[in-house]
Amino acid sequence: MKIKNLIAATYAPMHQDGSLNISVIKEYGRFLVRNKVSGVFMNGSTGDFVSLSTEERKQITTAWSQNKSSDLYLIDHVGDPSLKVAKELATHAADKVDAIGVLAPYYFKLNTIDKLVQYCKEVAACAPNLPFYYYHIPVLSGANLNMLDFLKVAPKEIPNFEGIKFTNNNLIDFLHCKNFEGGKYNILFGFDEIFISSLPLGADGWVGSTYNHLAPAYYKIKTLFEEGKMTEAAALQTKAIRFVEILDGHGGFNGVAKGFMKTLGIDCGPSRFPHTTLSDEAYVEIRKELEDIGLLEHLSK
Repeated sequence: MKIKNLIAATYAPMHQDGSLNISVIKEYGRFLVRNKVSGVFMNGSTGDFVSLSTEERKQITTAWSQNKSSDLYLIDHVGDPSLKVAKELATHAADKVDAIGVLAPYYFKLNTIDKLVQYCKEVAACAPNLPFYYYHIPVLSGANLNMLDFLKVAPKEIPNFEGIKFTNNNLIDFLHCKNFEGGKYNILFGFDEIFISSLPLGADGWVGSTYNHLAPAYYKIKTLFEEGKMTEAAALQTKAIRFVEILDGHGGFNGVAKGFMKTLGIDCGPSRFPHTTLSDEAYVEIRKELEDIGLLEHLSK
């Protein structure tokens, strides 16, 4: 199944004491559906998986599964530096979600396509009936490998291989992957700040953190592009970039953006170290900055 439109990389909701608050997930899902978001990518970078225990990651998977709707496609990131843990998480997810994904181990970094395929193959085999995605994010994983080369090998070794979450600004490699074997594989674009650049390359599915906050803005960019209104589309993309820059300027994007969800009606709680947790007063100032650039009307409702 080809996944299309926006997929939100979701946060791990927490109580004020930093423990998981999975009771938020039901309304979180409804919020995303209301804003025409097509899917969830849970337990990923945005979801602070590196700050969660294995058991907490399982709890998040279970909670999304229990609150699943037909309008929301669930992808569970199960990657871990420990292959054993990744396989355990994949096994847990096998009967709960619509697909799984992994990024490469990021401490002892993978430096060959063969090693990456071996890792993916073993994890994918633990959920053989689910579509499998590789999560390409070399700036964090350190696996700075060519994805076209990976595509030439992976599907032959991984029967349930479905595609790639492509979080890199190498648009040449993305284009080659998108066109590989006539567009056979689902190559999901994962770099929000250059969403507009993916459109002429044929991107039709996107995974990102800012789709939690700015889904209407990105759909508007897509519509403007399709209407040939490139200047207007670029102006709105610039505002979306400023959203990231403004929040990042208040102490780091990940934690500040998680806290911003409360202003949209979904209280995801605080962030774990090393991310920043701001006061409610700070978000009044942030919203004023967003109002000044004309972005409030494009926020998710």
